[in-house]
Amino acid sequence: MPLVFREIQGDLFSASSNTSLANCVSRDLCMSKGIATLFRNRFGQVDELKKQDVPVGNCAFITVGDRCIFYLVTKEKYFHKPTMATLESSLHVMRDLCIKNNVHRLAMPRIGCGLDKLNWDQVSRLIQRVFAEDDIEITIYSI
Repeated sequence: MPLVFREIQGDLFSASSNTSLANCVSRDLCMSKGIATLFRNRFGQVDELKKQDVPVGNCAFITVGDRCIFYLVTKEKYFHKPTMATLESSLHVMRDLCIKNNVHRLAMPRIGCGLDKLNWDQVSRLIQRVFAEDDIEITIYSI
């Protein structure tokens, strides 16, 4: 079954407990601004994420209950900006992790488009292209 992609207004953290979540972070895992702060405060396990020592263009994750929490590492330092190339690389790694971990429901904000300033139309098309052939439902939450 192909990708189901939808955008809704609402609170990302209201997604059902069997829906995995994703967000972009820097390799330094500072997570001191924006929605990354909410991820850090809600899910913690920053030491576990740091142990994974994931390079830029890759994806770290933790398991919380019945879901995975994915951290797309799209830049080296919190004050840097990601590129479409680092985002694409991270998305491909996350896609492989979704398959490996049997993830069929994924929710995320408009990744890379808040403080990171990427263009949402381009990011949306990229997400849909990366996951086009996969049996997954992706919901994008915006406020």
